Amino acid sequence: MSPHNVEEIVQKVMTRIKEEKQTSSEIPVGVSARHCHLDRETFKLLFGDDAELTKKADLSQPDQFAANETITVAGPKGSISKVRILGPLRSSNQVEISQTDAFKVGLKPPIRQSGDISGSCPVTIIGPYGSVYLNEGLIIAQAHIHMHTNDAERYGVEDGNVVSIRFENEKRDVHFSKTVIRVSENYRLEMHIDTDEANAGSIVTGQTGELVKVMADES
Repeated sequence: MSPHNVEEIVQKVMTRIKEEKQTSSEIPVGVSARHCHLDRETFKLLFGDDAELTKKADLSQPDQFAANETITVAGPKGSISKVRILGPLRSSNQVEISQTDAFKVGLKPPIRQSGDISGSCPVTIIGPYGSVYLNEGLIIAQAHIHMHTNDAERYGVEDGNVVSIRFENEKRDVHFSKTVIRVSENYRLEMHIDTDEANAGSIVTGQTGELVKVMADES
């Protein structure tokens, strides 16, 4: 076989692999534990005027990190300590917990997309230097998928589309039928679910699900 023929075969194989990759419907998942996002004013009230948010570890999304600093989330029935702050600091406060957490503290947060906090549940958060009562900001995060614009084009979806994702395990298959697509040039491909959802489906970070259906826009 001539070198030309070998090169041609290799090129065909590489093209086929690339095409298969591009048509894959697999979505990697990250399990998101309870956490919060704080604005600078609230952070100072909780940690002191001279405090700065410090990085513990990078997160999967570019420029996002888990901080060393944690807070306590309090409700009428109890509290949850060591709720990690995610950085960098934001323009508004948001606390994300699971339904199990909500039962523990005695609060009723709505299921919302991150950033949609208008009229959401009030909550008290506590730091080493004081406490702050938030009139709104406590939510249970709706399952969603971060996609770069290139990923959205490859999967044939748009920002705001609602899709169904299927996870198959040895003894339990789970479908997430109201998963919202979020598209940005700053995102890296990853689906986010909370710990309750992960436990129900025996799903772990790094596992992949299959995008099986594009539904109507959430709006």
